[in-house]
Amino acid sequence: MESLNPPIISLLDIEFSNLSQEAVLSRLLARPPQARFAYVVTPNADHIERLLRIPRLRGVYRRAMMCLLDSYVVALTAKCLGLPQPEVVSGADLTAALLPRLAGQRVAVIGMREAEFELLAARYPDVEFLHHQPPMGLLYNSAAFHAAADFVCEAGAPFTFFAVGSPVQELLAYAVAARSDSVGLGLCVGSALLFAGGSVSRAPVWMRHAGLEWLYRLAQDPVRLAGRYLISDPRALAALACAALKQKLH
Repeated sequence: MESLNPPIISLLDIEFSNLSQEAVLSRLLARPPQARFAYVVTPNADHIERLLRIPRLRGVYRRAMMCLLDSYVVALTAKCLGLPQPEVVSGADLTAALLPRLAGQRVAVIGMREAEFELLAARYPDVEFLHHQPPMGLLYNSAAFHAAADFVCEAGAPFTFFAVGSPVQELLAYAVAARSDSVGLGLCVGSALLFAGGSVSRAPVWMRHAGLEWLYRLAQDPVRLAGRYLISDPRALAALACAALKQKLH
């Protein structure tokens, strides 16, 4: 299944895999557990803004087995502007659909505080979780970064969830993929495991599909998220507007 390249839609020069969630799940579950390590990225508006600002990160996303759009805001904006609109497969929805199908399997988790991880493990008792909690500032701590990569390789789990925030999780997955002793499949899903374990509540489905999940999350944690949702993310939407204008002029 993996040898079949997924259909691609390019948006702001980012190549998104244009697949439904069920199609993504089928590809992930069909992959042999001992296949050479590959990873999935789920960029949202925040990721897109960072990729526009730091182009050298694009190679990390291009190296991914699949690049899934994790933003109804971006998708709806693209649609309104007449731009290509990739399927939305959020990391949180994908994680929630995947975890029940991993009963009896080893699943490595990079990130999460111990209490958060215990809630996750209690909710999915049939999954054999392996947990590694790296210190804060992982991107600037070479020893801790390599220790996290070592943990993934030594665990050899069919699935590894990277939950250390972006761009650290993508860079870590990229580093693991470069190693010859790495197997399995990595998913860069940010806060998805917090939702899956019940540590953090998610917005109602109608808010997610209306592109309003950001507002729900902003109300939960305004100090941490205000800069992202009110400053960074609008830059990605402005870039979409510029791309649409250029398309019309040409």
